[in-house]
Amino acid sequence: MLFDTDIFIWTQRGNIKAARLIEREDERLLSVQSYMELLQCAQNKKQHDYTKSFLKDFGFHVIPFSENIGHRAAVYIEEYSLSHGLRAGDAIIAATATENNAKLCSSNVKHFKFIKELKLKSFKP
Repeated sequence: MLFDTDIFIWTQRGNIKAARLIEREDERLLSVQSYMELLQCAQNKKQHDYTKSFLKDFGFHVIPFSENIGHRAAVYIEEYSLSHGLRAGDAIIAATATENNAKLCSSNVKHFKFIKELKLKSFKP
């Protein structure tokens, strides 16, 4: 399963349901977009190190950008930015999930629910 950035934020805030959700998954995937968002939110080097350590300790695989992910994200922006307000970061995360045939888990389902080919799992904190 590919986890949206918000799942990590819930976990870092101490949400037990989010932590258990991550623990239950055998395959833990993360878009490089989410990885960058997590590091960008860190306020200091200690938080950077904590984030990187968390991802390593729980066996997350960070999926890099690829030509196919970039192309699909651009198509999503063309199709959904005006009609649904899709933002570039969310388009990249959705494209990463779709291109890797992975289910995307997010508590921000409204950001993704209109993308027909995306397999989406809703998380309710």
